Amino acid sequence: MDPGTYNVLLLVGRPASGKSEIIDFLKRLPEDVRRQRYHLAALDVLDDFPMLWTWFEEDDLLSRRLGRPRLYTDERGYFKDEALWHLLIERLGLEYRKRRRDDPAYPSRATALIEFARGVEHGGYAAAFAHLDEDLLRQAAIVYVRVSFEESLRKNRRRANPDRPDSILEHSLPDDKLEHLYRDDDWTSLASGERGVIKLGAVPVPFAVFENSDDVTTGRPDELGSRLQTVLAGLWELYRAR
Repeated sequence: MDPGTYNVLLLVGRPASGKSEIIDFLKRLPEDVRRQRYHLAALDVLDDFPMLWTWFEEDDLLSRRLGRPRLYTDERGYFKDEALWHLLIERLGLEYRKRRRDDPAYPSRATALIEFARGVEHGGYAAAFAHLDEDLLRQAAIVYVRVSFEESLRKNRRRANPDRPDSILEHSLPDDKLEHLYRDDDWTSLASGERGVIKLGAVPVPFAVFENSDDVTTGRPDELGSRLQTVLAGLWELYRAR
């Protein structure tokens, strides 16, 4: 592992909290700036949304074009089996393991940035983290992007583009679905304070909170960059000490 960069960064928070905008900001930076200011190597983004959306598309093709039963979701777009939420996390872990397998230099040249959201209705972050391998967790740090449900709802409505429902930056959920799946999350039951260490299984994992109630991730790149630098610098001290 490059001693100056994170190997794995878990970026979590409610839908439309600003996670995708943070990633977009980081991807646009020159690599030397990203390393020096944010302790991040070349970004390798692993996001469960494209996987989830593929299942929606496949179900739609099966039911509407082929006249066959849907595999993953019911007609309202809810998973038929709660285990599918856990399967998405298992898939993220599998993709990470394959990268490690196929590229011995992967830990030194890249930071795996793993993004997802979880509400208590489908197990919350406690259930999601339990489906990540200890080998991954030992190299990970967590950034939780904090917004209220009301802010999540506001931004979810604003970013909606019905012409691009598969877009990372423009997808959205109907209000009732967002409320059902994401009104409550369990972050504060796992971690207290703005940064620290939480025990996930047998593994201590450092975390930090990125406060985004004032929405610095929308059209305020200087403030976003400054706040993110502060959050990742503080987290880096915990990560390096571990």
